[in-house]
Amino acid sequence: MKIRRVVARRIWDSRGRPTVEVDVTNEDGTWGRGIAPAGASRGTREAVERRDGGDRFNGFDVQSALRGIEGEIAPLLLGRDVREQAAIDAALVALDGTPYKSRLGGNALVAASLAVLHAAAAHARLPLWRYLAQGRPVRLPMPQVQVFGGGAHAGRRVDVQDFMVIAIGATSFAQALEMTAEVYRCAGELMAARGSLAGVADEGGWWPDFARNEDALDLLVAAIERAKLVPGEDMAIALDIAASEFGSGGRYRLGLEQRELDSDGLAGMLVDWIAKYPIVSIEDPLAEDDEAGLAAFTRAVGKRVQVVGDDYLVTSAQRVRNAAERGACNCVLIKPNQAGTVTEAHQALLAAQEAGFRTIVSARSGETEDVAIVHLATGWDAGQLKVGSFARSERMAKWNEGVRVETGDDRPGGFAAWT
Repeated sequence: MKIRRVVARRIWDSRGRPTVEVDVTNEDGTWGRGIAPAGASRGTREAVERRDGGDRFNGFDVQSALRGIEGEIAPLLLGRDVREQAAIDAALVALDGTPYKSRLGGNALVAASLAVLHAAAAHARLPLWRYLAQGRPVRLPMPQVQVFGGGAHAGRRVDVQDFMVIAIGATSFAQALEMTAEVYRCAGELMAARGSLAGVADEGGWWPDFARNEDALDLLVAAIERAKLVPGEDMAIALDIAASEFGSGGRYRLGLEQRELDSDGLAGMLVDWIAKYPIVSIEDPLAEDDEAGLAAFTRAVGKRVQVVGDDYLVTSAQRVRNAAERGACNCVLIKPNQAGTVTEAHQALLAAQEAGFRTIVSARSGETEDVAIVHLATGWDAGQLKVGSFARSERMAKWNEGVRVETGDDRPGGFAAWT
């Protein structure tokens, strides 16, 4: 089935910033749409967005990316078989010709790649997750849901970027959301009682107002208990430290607590937290340039918690394989726009599964109403899904899509319970 038409447009993300949307229409009239999200904290090796610079929208406009789609990407796509995702993505990467997609822009490439994927599923008359599964048994992913937002998502009010919960006692996607909804509500009530309820951060988590990073963990445990759940049995904690945002060269500056730690000091602080709190997952515990520290931390705690690589791995199959050889991390965050194309993201996920790593498909802090990642997490049987918090429509659209997939007539085989 050949691609007949490609249309690109500027739309707006959850921060009110411009982003790229692409529609791909097939000869039979079926079509698909892809939208590029945007991250606030980004790895230095991830695909680069093409932005216009200058004064307009603080330099974030995407007219140059749209011109690249209209002038180069659309002519490349027209007439191609929409079902040949890998070949199309390889052609897009070759067309850009730069290591990190900086010429045409990772935002342009990922929107086009996702649009092709949606159009192929539409032509096959299949839900996207089932088209991706290709007949293999798959499960709904376990949600990771932000309760407090910090780091680059909240004006660096606290150093840790995400304080999240995982409903490890849930037996279905819907139940996991029910349990999370109660914890999120209770956390808001506790913040209000302290007189520190000040709205939400970029991803919908409660705006942090704490004197120490550890205060957020104390309040999170209290919120779990207030929701009549048992910490460590019904509900566990996941953290995204995003250490590259406040450290490099083996030195880490905790701005909230006005102290500096070396790699061993930061790792030691996190090990103490793991001993004190029901933490089961820690993302980017050390900076992307601190590979030795990541490996040491994984050796120390990797049998107890999942050590997630984001900035360090940047959804790269080769970097995942290298990390596995060096013993750094045991889980990878999969972000399609970080890689630049759907195929590259899938290759990173497959490399992780081959290495025995766990996988989490993730949204970005600058999101839209697009729900593709729910289908990617399900159809690829990733096991986990990280969307942000339990508020704001760009987040809830994705959680709600998971409910629809789970309760539809054409549903997956089960729920990826935490093990």
